Amino acid sequence: MIGIGTNVLVRYIAQDDRTQARRATALIERECSESEPGFVGLVVLAEAVWVAESCYSASREEQRQIVRRILETRQLVVQDAETVWQALRLFEQSKADFADCLVESTAAAAGCVRTVTFDKAAATIGTTLL
Repeated sequence: MIGIGTNVLVRYIAQDDRTQARRATALIERECSESEPGFVGLVVLAEAVWVAESCYSASREEQRQIVRRILETRQLVVQDAETVWQALRLFEQSKADFADCLVESTAAAAGCVRTVTFDKAAATIGTTLL
């Protein structure tokens, strides 16, 4: 596997810097494969969605599409993909941001009896308002 950093993933998605986008695309589409995939960790995924929202003003729908596209890209392996799918479902059904949905899903997958937060929007997805 080849670890993919946030900036590489963002350049691949955004295609906003000609040189870096070309290199990121070549890596992901030509060097990564089903037999030697690129690895997208949870932190990288959360950061990429945050960058899409904060730097590129991506709407919730665009953020949802980004996560889905990453999960469905054959030459990428997403850490704890089932947990990410669960986070995506929470994100689609709530007003919480994707990172909060990922926190809740990750904690649930780890067997936590509850997840606490000060974020009122996050408290709508099964977390407990502290």
